[in-house]
Amino acid sequence: MRTIQFFDTTLRDGEQTPGVNFNTREKVQIALQLEKWGVDAIEAGFPIASPGDFEAVKSIAAVLTQATVVGLARCQRQDIDRAYEALKEAVHPQIHVFLATSPIHMKDKLKMTPEEVLASIKEHVTYAATLFEKVQFSPEDATRTERAFLLEAVQTAIDAGATIINVPDTVGYSNPTQYGELFAYLIDHIKSEKEIIFSSHCHDDLGMATANALAAIENGANRVEGSVNGIGERAGNTALEEVAVALHIRKDFYEANSAIQLQETKRTSDLVARLSGINVPKNKAVIGGNAYAHESGIHQDGVLKNPETYEIITPQLVGVQTNSMPLGKLSGRHAFATKMEALGYQLEGEHLAQLFKSFKQLADKKKQVSDEDLMALVVDDIRQEKVTCHLEALQLQYVSNGLQGAIVSLKTKAGEILTSSAIGSGSIQAIYNAIDQIFQHKPQLVRYEISALTSGEDAQAEVYVTLEDKNKQKQTNGVGVDFDVLQASAKAYITASSQLKEAEER
Repeated sequence: MRTIQFFDTTLRDGEQTPGVNFNTREKVQIALQLEKWGVDAIEAGFPIASPGDFEAVKSIAAVLTQATVVGLARCQRQDIDRAYEALKEAVHPQIHVFLATSPIHMKDKLKMTPEEVLASIKEHVTYAATLFEKVQFSPEDATRTERAFLLEAVQTAIDAGATIINVPDTVGYSNPTQYGELFAYLIDHIKSEKEIIFSSHCHDDLGMATANALAAIENGANRVEGSVNGIGERAGNTALEEVAVALHIRKDFYEANSAIQLQETKRTSDLVARLSGINVPKNKAVIGGNAYAHESGIHQDGVLKNPETYEIITPQLVGVQTNSMPLGKLSGRHAFATKMEALGYQLEGEHLAQLFKSFKQLADKKKQVSDEDLMALVVDDIRQEKVTCHLEALQLQYVSNGLQGAIVSLKTKAGEILTSSAIGSGSIQAIYNAIDQIFQHKPQLVRYEISALTSGEDAQAEVYVTLEDKNKQKQTNGVGVDFDVLQASAKAYITASSQLKEAEER
């Protein structure tokens, strides 16, 4: 039986989701959980894109011991050199070199002839192979590339030293029949004395990313690229959790398995959702809130008699139901650390001490601290690295004619207190107007969502906001957690607004 490799690009392509911007600590936490989940390779970032991306890739390379750490590079020597510098300490380093091959990309974006593209592939893959044992090449926009030229580009990369060929459906243009046939064609026509791994990379613009990835596997692909929860450019990427579960459930058909630890799936999904600020839709396959819910009376009757009547995936398979170890105000540091590790968070030193202190404060306010409370606690702590100011105080008052007034005080990392007051047609608007005055900008609020982390009167509120700058060039997400929804709303807005302000000033 074949083993399908999983290549995760949550930290690279996934971060290209509008509004998503992971800091280094967030990326390291996600990478550690991805390794625990069982992915074979993690595309940690695009090292030359920014100093932050470089440091994140370097930091991930320093901590992972099992998974391959991958850096993205254009067909340019400076990109390859930068990737090498970021990855040179990795136990298992890999470079991912790409160049577009479709007529529209070559003509309108690259301004290169087909001959120049082939020459660039040969030159830069050859150079990459002098620095890396594992070299992956991607002909960007492969599914809109003329088939004969695509084969020539792939063969050129293989002859130059590439051992992994990724076939990107960059704009989600293909369908399962065509995409599968493309893999069969390439595999049948390439010439190589060494083993070549063929990989899929699909986008979900037409809603077929997962189906296309599975079609590639049917036709000889031994690697699948995608992201957790399917996040990524535009409509997103192949949702890796869907492919992993499909291979398991339909092993009779695909005759393939993977190294993915399915019981870690829900934890991995939750971590990415919270750190990205992108909620998982209720109807999302495998890990959505309704994936194992049954409303119909007929369905309920069937499930009660035999769950397999309507459930092809058991909740336990993907870690939806976890063992219970209730924590409260009398719990010690060891129990806290053990529980956090079980939830997918690796804490130590001062970070553990600070979070344990925050846990004790939370436990004093709640009868019982749930898994959701703990996940919100640690994620909120990680998230604070992005924030230049924190909510110090919030005061609200009724003005007149239905208007509300708000006084907001923020504390900078330097200890300075910034205070402003404003009015609005409601409490939230008043709070946000006051924060806008402090930051001296007026972003557009394009999303505001409230959810309860748990049930009951002592539930914490989690607020998600997305802000957009006045030129509609940049979006940022913010998440705030508090027992008071107004406090949570303020925290979320401060997080997003401070990041947007920094981006405007760069």
